[in-house]
Amino acid sequence: MAHYPVNHHLRQTYRLLAGASGAYLALVGVIGVAVTWGDPFFHRGPDWVLGLRTNPAGAWLTALLGLAVLVAVLLGGNVHHHGSLFTGWGLLGVSMVLLALIQTDANVLNVSMVNVIVLTLLGLVVLTAGLYGKVADPETARGENELAHHSA
Repeated sequence: MAHYPVNHHLRQTYRLLAGASGAYLALVGVIGVAVTWGDPFFHRGPDWVLGLRTNPAGAWLTALLGLAVLVAVLLGGNVHHHGSLFTGWGLLGVSMVLLALIQTDANVLNVSMVNVIVLTLLGLVVLTAGLYGKVADPETARGENELAHHSA
């Protein structure tokens, strides 16, 4: 069974970093939608937004992923813990699929290698925030930490 640290002393720092990651993704998405407005949905044009290549489909997906991260961070608590775990793994999975499709006709999101690297790094930040974001009352936390240290 996996043990996630409870009430980790750096959880607010990780939450802040996850929030910054979500804000960046949401901003790239929103600006991307504005820049690519009127283009075909899966257009493979030369549009770049804040260092990432995009098209309308990629912009909408990026905006939704960023909003999902931001909602989890703003709700906080164990919603942040579970939401960040889910979206962190999701970002990593999406980046690996995009890496596999980058030089093919299936690159419908018009991504470049820069997009893959940035999504991987942001996915790791969000995932790390989720790993250290679990919260509980002090008595429960003490019990979980003792159980984790004695069962090893």
